[in-house]
Formats: sequence, structure tokens, C-alpha cells
Amino acid sequence: MLPPLPPSPLRLQIDTDALAANWRAMDAMSGTARAGAAVKADAYGLGVGQVVPVLAEAGCRNWFVAHWCEVPEVIAHVPAAQVAVLHGPMADADVAFALATGVRPVLNSLAQVARWLAAGGGPCHVMVDTGINRLGLAMQDLGDPMLGRLDIDLCLSHLASADEDVAQNAAQLERFARTRALVRARRYSLANSAGIALGAAYHADLTRPGIALYGGVVRREMEGVVRQVARPQAAVLQLRDLVAGDAVGYNATFVAPHAMRVGVVALGYADGYLRCWSNRGSFGLDGAKLPVIGRVSMDLTAIDLTLAPDLHEGDWLTLDYDLRRAAVESGLSQYELLTVLHRRFARK
Repeated sequence: MLPPLPPSPLRLQIDTDALAANWRAMDAMSGTARAGAAVKADAYGLGVGQVVPVLAEAGCRNWFVAHWCEVPEVIAHVPAAQVAVLHGPMADADVAFALATGVRPVLNSLAQVARWLAAGGGPCHVMVDTGINRLGLAMQDLGDPMLGRLDIDLCLSHLASADEDVAQNAAQLERFARTRALVRARRYSLANSAGIALGAAYHADLTRPGIALYGGVVRREMEGVVRQVARPQAAVLQLRDLVAGDAVGYNATFVAPHAMRVGVVALGYADGYLRCWSNRGSFGLDGAKLPVIGRVSMDLTAIDLTLAPDLHEGDWLTLDYDLRRAAVESGLSQYELLTVLHRRFARK
């Protein structure tokens, strides 16, 4: 028997009030449609166990994951019939799992349609490609008679460029209107987070916000509406006093210009704090901005503590991780910033 595991020197503070408020905001912006929630990739890195109960309490009743392996953790909190698997049934084992659990497969091809019907079928979802050229039935497939044999709960498509004001949005909307005329379903869905902000024409019956739930601002209409949810924090492992000329980290990319105090925190690229933050990122403490100095390494990052002279080993620092601002500073997308966060973070 092992003794109790010591606490992690990394923690991800999750503002559950902000999370619930973001879902309610997306639901309100969806007008007469209802908002679901994309909770794939462990709820964009925040943790299904932390996110799904909060959103269910707020009123969410439709959940989207990518892989079949993501299903068990979600249906531990909500009914299986509310959960959709976007990648669809690639093999008979996927079909058997869907039928046994009641989870809804998203059928993306005529081969998947045939596989589902051959097993007896049942309620399902169907994805149609209206221009992103990822998953989904091609427009020319929509006349296939097999589709008429399906019990389609949700017919959905996905916008490619909803975060931009481009002609592709209207083109996909027009194709989606043709899809609705050709595919008989109980409900229809097109808009992701950014698509919600495009207006009522894009809302259909169900919207599928993802990044906006977790603090991502992907269109100007969401500024001041979407609240920050995730705040990564790291403990200071060691304090070091440098003299002028001392180098910090791999390849000496930072050299102390004068005597200074440095903190080494338990955070690195193995945790999702990537090397692009080297000599660029910062931590916050009581309003003070503490810059990252030197290269981020696998498990450790050094910080200039000039503005935090009273900091001690074991104290906690909070990453500057407002998603929109951090995306500009790092060159990463808001999606990447969340989904790269590793499981060494204790979720709180």
C-alpha cells in the first residue's frame, strides 16, 4: 500500500461560476435554439469531471466528444442518449458500443450509414460536409436512399471560418439550407462558438459552443460576455540569487544584467507551457507582473522576482493566461492554449 500521494505543485483553478455563466451566455445568444457543449479533449483540457456537472446544472443537455474512449467519463455524469461521438462508427465494435450504451453515433459517410443500418440502426446523428472538407457526407451523397431509413435525431454540419467575416460563411449557410431540405431529422445544428455570433440565420435548433465555454473570445461580439475560466498556477520550488553575468536556463538565452532574485517554478513544456513562452511569458502575484526569463524546459521555468521580494519557496504564482491575449503573445490558438495543459495539473 502506498502512502497518500503528496499534492501536485501545479494546479488549474477553474472558475465554475464563470463556466456556467459562459454556457448561459451562449444559450442566450443562440436565441430560440438551445446550446449544447463540446466536451471533447477532456473538456478542452479543463477536465470532464469538473466541467460536465457544472454545465448540466446550468441547463446543458447535449454533449459532443470526438473519440469513443471519451464516452465513459461523460456518461458517468449525464444520460448516454445526450452524448454524441463525432468521429462515428469506424468498426463493428463502435456500433456495438453505441447500441449497448445508447450513445448517439455521428454518421460521417455512406459506409458508416450502411454499418449502422446493418446492425439494426436506431437513433443517430448525421454529419454533412458543407465546405470544411473534414468529416461528413458529401452534398452529392444526400440523395442516397439509405438516409431515408435512418432515425436521425440531429443533422449537423460545421463552419470553417466563422471567426472571420468571409464569404465562406454564407456559402456554407446556403448549403446547409439545401441539406435541411434533403435530410429529414428531428433537429439541425450548424453553429460552433463563433457561429453563434453570426446571428439567428446560423442557429438552427441546436448550437455547439466549445472554446467560448472555457473562456475563449473568438469574435468581437463576445468581448465582455465571455469570462475567463482557467487559471494555471505553479508553486515556487527554489529561490536563487544571481549576480550580473549569471546565465539562466538552457543555452544561456537570458543573462542577468545586475544582481537579481529568481524563482524556479514546477512548470514546463511537458505540462503544456511550451517553449514559445521562453523570455516572453509572465506570472502574476498581487497585481505584479513577473516575467519568464530564459528558456522554458521540460519541467521547470525561471521567473524574475524583482517585483516580489517577499516571495517564499512553496508560494503559488498564477500564469497570465487570458486566452485572447495569450494567443496574441504566444502565436498559439486559444484552443491550443487550453488543450495542451497536461494532467500533472491538479484540477480545482
